[in-house]
Amino acid sequence: MIPSATQAPPAPPAPVSGMGKYRWTICGLVFFATTVNYLDRAVISLLKPYLETEFNWNAGDYANIEIAFKLAYSLGMLGVGRVIDKLGTKIGYALSTFLWSLAAIGHAFVTTTLGFSVARAFLGVTEAGNFPAAIKTTAEWFPQKERALATGIFNSGSNVGAIIAPLTVPLIAETIGWKWAFIITGAIGFIWLALWFWLYEVPARHAKLTKAEFDYIHSDVDDLAAASIETEPKVSWFKLLTFRQTWGFVLGKFLTDPVWWFYLFWLPDFLSKQYGLKGTDIALPVAMVYMLSSIGSVGGGWIPLNFIKRGMPAFRARKTSMLLIALCVFPIVFAQQLGQINMWLAVLVIGIAAAAHQAWSANIFTTVSDMFPKRAVASVTGIGGMAGGMGGIVLSALVQKRMFVYYESIGQLDKAYFIMFWICGGAYLLAWGLMHLLAPTMKQINLDTTSPEAR
Repeated sequence: MIPSATQAPPAPPAPVSGMGKYRWTICGLVFFATTVNYLDRAVISLLKPYLETEFNWNAGDYANIEIAFKLAYSLGMLGVGRVIDKLGTKIGYALSTFLWSLAAIGHAFVTTTLGFSVARAFLGVTEAGNFPAAIKTTAEWFPQKERALATGIFNSGSNVGAIIAPLTVPLIAETIGWKWAFIITGAIGFIWLALWFWLYEVPARHAKLTKAEFDYIHSDVDDLAAASIETEPKVSWFKLLTFRQTWGFVLGKFLTDPVWWFYLFWLPDFLSKQYGLKGTDIALPVAMVYMLSSIGSVGGGWIPLNFIKRGMPAFRARKTSMLLIALCVFPIVFAQQLGQINMWLAVLVIGIAAAAHQAWSANIFTTVSDMFPKRAVASVTGIGGMAGGMGGIVLSALVQKRMFVYYESIGQLDKAYFIMFWICGGAYLLAWGLMHLLAPTMKQINLDTTSPEAR
């Protein structure tokens, strides 16, 4: 099935009727994993009112618990990409999911505020494996032109998880208690594990994959054999950090990931404090925000694909798409003014911004496989994910913790949210400018040379 490495590479094959069964099945598995990943991390934001009552939390306590998750997630991202590059996607992804499912269930047995910080830290370090493994899986199973779409599809699982959470978690908490919300949602990861081991294998070892689909998957790779079985030496973090492309991705994640953390952990609180929503009343507006996000995630993958089909070079299609997406976030600065007219207008503009973030996410992740060989994809994704988590920590520690506690103490919490919405609105335009400066053409680098052109 695999062509000899000494043969001249064939002309890029076109997809044929019925082809794609296996690669889109794999995309579905990654979508499922990402759904579970975000469901597990979103549970605590919806249980915040119950936990505040039971453990006497204030905004500072909740921010500390959030920081514990982000710090562990950031450190985990730095190392987990290397682990996944070493173990491979099949074992690496499974190990991460198994451990984060145990961590999610473990929240139910915590009895102190410190215990929640520990549980969130364990969840953070284990959940860090999802995106490096998912991006590496996508790079293995999809040609370059389809990766943004595939990434957008699996990344929409983060929205589906965030939709399922408000529709189920408050109901579980109201009926059988908040502990069961952690146990039930955490257990879903074990269902995914069974499907993963049953269905997944890398293309080079997939028993039922046709040669036609294998060739199509690798149609933009010169050496099919080397792309299929990664026998090349691994690349050190230090070497990866010598490339401007790495820093473009790192800064893009550092500036924009914290915005998504803000939506995920503070949206229920915003709706509760600004509009007096309680319990299950929060479910529908939160679900609407993430429904819009799902559309944005898939749409974010479709936009560059459409540009490429019209003849635009892949790097320009990606950059143009990301600029348009960054502009779509900016109206969130008017969320509170619109909310004074009607709460649903605020929900709508926040939903559009969240949708734009997911569209941005689908493209920024794909830039890694655009710029780096497959053997380095998980490592670079991990470095960028760590930067995104560190950005979230900076935002929580320097802005949310201090600012929110202060304005809440003087009864002017709406000012804190006003400042945060301006931060959200400008982050993507700044990130786009820096990424364009550092990687103007997103040309794939040669890891085996140290020439300036490679960097």
